[in-house]
Amino acid sequence: MTNLRAGGFRSEAIGQRSETVRRSNLAVIARQLHLYAPLSRSQLVARTGLTRSAIRGLIGELLANGLVSEERSESLGVPGRPSTLVRPNTLGAVVLALEVSVDSLAAAMVGFGGTVHRSVRVERPRAHLAPDQIVADLVELARPLLRRVRDRQRLIGVGVAMVGIVRQVDGLVRFAPNLGWRDVPLGSMLSAALAVDVPVLVANEADLGVLAEHRRGAARGIRDAVYIAGEVGVGGGILVDGTPLRGADGYAGEIGHLPVNPTGRNCRCGSVGCLETEVGERALLDAAGRPPDGGPDELERLLADAEAGDQRALDALRRVGEWLGVGLAAVVNAFNPRVIVLGGLFDRIHPFIIETVESRLAARALDAPRELVRIVPAALGTEAVLLGAAEHAFEPFLSDPAAWLAPRDGEIRLASA
Repeated sequence: MTNLRAGGFRSEAIGQRSETVRRSNLAVIARQLHLYAPLSRSQLVARTGLTRSAIRGLIGELLANGLVSEERSESLGVPGRPSTLVRPNTLGAVVLALEVSVDSLAAAMVGFGGTVHRSVRVERPRAHLAPDQIVADLVELARPLLRRVRDRQRLIGVGVAMVGIVRQVDGLVRFAPNLGWRDVPLGSMLSAALAVDVPVLVANEADLGVLAEHRRGAARGIRDAVYIAGEVGVGGGILVDGTPLRGADGYAGEIGHLPVNPTGRNCRCGSVGCLETEVGERALLDAAGRPPDGGPDELERLLADAEAGDQRALDALRRVGEWLGVGLAAVVNAFNPRVIVLGGLFDRIHPFIIETVESRLAARALDAPRELVRIVPAALGTEAVLLGAAEHAFEPFLSDPAAWLAPRDGEIRLASA
């Protein structure tokens, strides 16, 4: 008998094949374990809405592929057997995370569940080094980490945090003004230089900062958040209802290039009066009467002087706080976030500037969104961006872990991951 809806039209309900459902459910479980483990099977049932039998079968697949382990939890002194806890095998799936900043390069090997197995960061001169040299230096950092992977672990992706405007679809760095780069195919260059047969995903460093703080830091569980970090440049990452704000081609979130002062300084991007020119490291040092290009050493001296009560250093920090408040007022009015996370330089100077920032925000932001927002220092500190690169690299695996599993009995694998 034909199934008709009210009005006489045929119902065109679209079903899902059992394999599609299996892959989707595996992804749900893998993501829960990556972000919240250890979890008992009962907790997985409650979190996912899947049946106990479905959880048992899917966990069995992950166990058989060495991606998780199970252990008995400690008895709580109540009747019944202790719950079985499921943990990610942090060596069963790993990613390589890389970071390119103005002052340093970094690399880390991060396992399923977010465990950092090893990380290294090296300072580098503030010169506009050629992309080939940066790639060579990153490979040098990554080589000992990759050597361990080939011996014992399973590399599933490479995530790269880049200080600049990035086209995420192919890892093209369109513009990195503080490095002097334009239209550099960093993703393909690194893929070839590392000689790895896994996705190499490049993204803007602040976009990855907000991802890390959202999953594991100060914005955990908050679906509307902004991350803004300052060093030589200023970058921003924005979450709207839990989704990263990308824009038409991935270039959204350039908070550092909000035009805030029409009579201000020239910016390296080619404009005038960008927020970066008023709150970045150079602006802070200049306001304190220090060499604007003094770098990290001069910044350390300024902060030490401010801690000791030096008035000129404190006045310079207050000035940065005022302009940062102006910029954040625009962000609050436009995006209505629940939390703004201050990273990098702003994390370090948070105690000196927060009162001034709050004051400027109160004067310039609309009351309704301002009353909802909190401004907090980054929980992950200077490693937020590198950890965000790792989270970005895990995303293909978390979205479809079945693609990384060994074929089941009778299963025909049409494409390999």
